[in-house]
Amino acid sequence: MKKVSFIFQMMMALSLIATPAWAKSRINLTLGLTEERKVENMPATIGDESPYNKEIVRISVAPQLKLIRFEPKKAGRTNFSLRDSKGNLVAQYDIVVQKNDLNRVANEIKSLLGDIDGISIKIVNGKVVVDGEILLPRDMNRIYSVVAQFSDVATSIVTMSPLAQKKIAELIERDIGNPEIHVRAVNEKFILEGVASSDGEKQKAEIIAKTYVPDVVVEAAESAGLLKKRKVDSVINLLTIKPGPEPQPGKIIKVIVHFVELQKDYTKGFRFQWTPTLKENSGIQFSSGSRDVAGGVLTTITGTINDLLPKLNFAKAHGHARVLQSSSIIVQDGNPGSIKSLTRIPYTVQNQYGQLTTNFEEAGIEMNITPQIVSSKSDSINMTINFALKSLIGQTEKGPLVSNKSIQTRVAVRSTQSAAIGGLVSNDSSMAYNRLPQGASENPLISLYASRQFQRNQSQFVVFVTPVIMYSASEGSEDIKKKFRLKE
Repeated sequence: MKKVSFIFQMMMALSLIATPAWAKSRINLTLGLTEERKVENMPATIGDESPYNKEIVRISVAPQLKLIRFEPKKAGRTNFSLRDSKGNLVAQYDIVVQKNDLNRVANEIKSLLGDIDGISIKIVNGKVVVDGEILLPRDMNRIYSVVAQFSDVATSIVTMSPLAQKKIAELIERDIGNPEIHVRAVNEKFILEGVASSDGEKQKAEIIAKTYVPDVVVEAAESAGLLKKRKVDSVINLLTIKPGPEPQPGKIIKVIVHFVELQKDYTKGFRFQWTPTLKENSGIQFSSGSRDVAGGVLTTITGTINDLLPKLNFAKAHGHARVLQSSSIIVQDGNPGSIKSLTRIPYTVQNQYGQLTTNFEEAGIEMNITPQIVSSKSDSINMTINFALKSLIGQTEKGPLVSNKSIQTRVAVRSTQSAAIGGLVSNDSSMAYNRLPQGASENPLISLYASRQFQRNQSQFVVFVTPVIMYSASEGSEDIKKKFRLKE
């Protein structure tokens, strides 16, 4: 037994020595699957390739990695020999390429998804794999639907391309249309940065960005519960609002007001008076002295007749008075202005204790006006106006008699144009017959008295307003300086 085993071992050793290192190897390939073989004694320099059928298989040699890659093209059989630079044979392969069902599946998937850019379809480890990066989320849904039909032999590892997010960010920025607003895509989020002119523009930019946000693609790890994404808004608004410009000072408005009051008075009076009255004056006198009359009591009776002669009075008077007052004020747009020009008229009164005190009555004009520019194009000015005019009519025993006229209104007038904003017309007339004058006797001897008095008063009060928009409060000052010969 020992002799037989020794002989067998010697034969095996001789067979190994007789077998060259480049013994021919058989490689079975499947269409769609690439295979690599490692060559330990790979020479540093490769000689000319031996002829083989390149239509059946494509062969690539990498001397640095000591690898040979076989990429089948179609079913068939061919040989390949690897030699060094001296022509010595290093390795020899018998290559057989066969078809299988994976190739058919790969072709069907390619026919359905071939129009989608960015993907590749290949056979790896006994499965058809769809790989690559796509731009549109709807393409992901289509890839999933196609691969699901071959779920036992096909799978998809397609992801969204970062270029898609960048492209969407560019579209959002272009649609917003503000060069001061920029959009960045980071980790499937869109960040709005920059400065918006108002809060409304800030909200509008966020709404536009949200309309462009694509649908979320659920990855396999997230679907299996191995990955949990943080819940963050897809649009992060970091826009700031540009501070508005400081408000410009309102325009200057000059308001010119003319108060016009026209008065017309007419008085006509006639009086005939003959009312003599007797005034009795009697008394007793006592006398003594060297006169011829003896001392005693002297009684005298005397009387006085008043208004013995008839009196005739006739008077006729006409009065015309035109009172014109003018005032002007410069105010800022939207601010109220006030003018008061009043005169205090003193008069004396007696209080309840009999003491004399002095009171005052005011007469003059008082104006409150608030102009506001409605339209800068038409120079239309809206004015809220309150006017009051107090005029002294006369004096009475109880004090001065003052008439009070006022106007309250709201009108719109164009610059440099005038408007009569109010008018008040009064017409008073009175007539008196046979009215005894003050202080006449109540018991005359003879009473012949006749009188007639007629009085008519007419007045009209009108206010004219003229607003003028000025560019500066100093406008017109040069004319005043020239008029009064003022120098700086």
